[in-house]
Amino acid sequence: MKTNDIEILDKHIRNFTIPYGSAKLGDEAAPFTISDVNKSIEVKIEWGFPINRHSDEIKAALSSYCESLNFFSNIKFIFEQVIRPHSVQSGLKPLSGISNIIAIASGKGGVGKSTIATNLCLALSQEGAKVGILDADIYGPSQPIMFGLTGSRPVSKDGKTFKPLEAYGIKVMSIGFLIKDSQPMVWRGPMVTSALNQLLTSTEWGELDYLLVDMPPGTGDIQLTLSQRVPVSGAIIVTTPQKVSVSDARKGLEMFRKVNVPILGVIENMSKYSCSSCGHEEQIFGSDGGETLSKEYDVPLLASFPLNKSIAIKADTGKPSVISDSEDDLSCLYRQAALAASCTLASEGRSYAQVFPEIVVEN
Repeated sequence: MKTNDIEILDKHIRNFTIPYGSAKLGDEAAPFTISDVNKSIEVKIEWGFPINRHSDEIKAALSSYCESLNFFSNIKFIFEQVIRPHSVQSGLKPLSGISNIIAIASGKGGVGKSTIATNLCLALSQEGAKVGILDADIYGPSQPIMFGLTGSRPVSKDGKTFKPLEAYGIKVMSIGFLIKDSQPMVWRGPMVTSALNQLLTSTEWGELDYLLVDMPPGTGDIQLTLSQRVPVSGAIIVTTPQKVSVSDARKGLEMFRKVNVPILGVIENMSKYSCSSCGHEEQIFGSDGGETLSKEYDVPLLASFPLNKSIAIKADTGKPSVISDSEDDLSCLYRQAALAASCTLASEGRSYAQVFPEIVVEN
């Protein structure tokens, strides 16, 4: 293959839009190289987000795209998955072993944020990422129930650190593992933020591509601690279509923007209700709230989820939708949202804090 041909292919292939996102090949999310190997063309793509379940689908789309150019055929595509740490707030460094921390936040309680956080974790894991979740809702932890870990306790060999519990391949830590089920957390702000910090830094997470943090609702002490002291790579905002929910979600979004945490996207939950008997659909909480918020701040609308009885049942029984029926429409929608968010994150600036050695100046 001539050098000029490689240059032509390079130019054309950069117009291919990555599925589930708005990035194109050659961007930060998917850099590539083209080689002439034994008179055949090899395109090696380094994916910055997990695509295991969709690799064949993407290869087929790429092959079809190249063939449509009426110039290139029989191209061999080689995929490599390399999830790197991305930039965090100024003055903070990524935690050792954790490439990216993603906050799942909402302004209003009761919007289904914890359920979405659980299923996003599982969707990322199914795509090939190493994932953990921190339940940061100290007053009302939900993850022990949703992962089917109620009554379980983490192990501490030295009395200082904890081994996170695991379910479905996800590492899970929650204050709910350390207290009785009926015990209320009657704590003031400083105690709550101290507990959050201990759960985050005293847990032996190991190597993770993503640690999702299931945030409590609002913009209080925990939210401020996370946004100012915890190295967050990106945030996902969850809202219902209802105006009061969107109004509070806007405040949470603004909080992250003020500390330069990228907003990976908005998820609209409970967008509509479909009657299981007659199929009639009704928008109980209004319409287009998530889309309105995404357009206002020019961020992606990752997905709109319906108000569905099966989602609640599966969450309450510790068998989330993505696990209990991995091929139904809801599970596919969760994976679509996870891919879109991780693709957006992969397009953000990378963190090089762990690359350079610490410099010490001595007199």
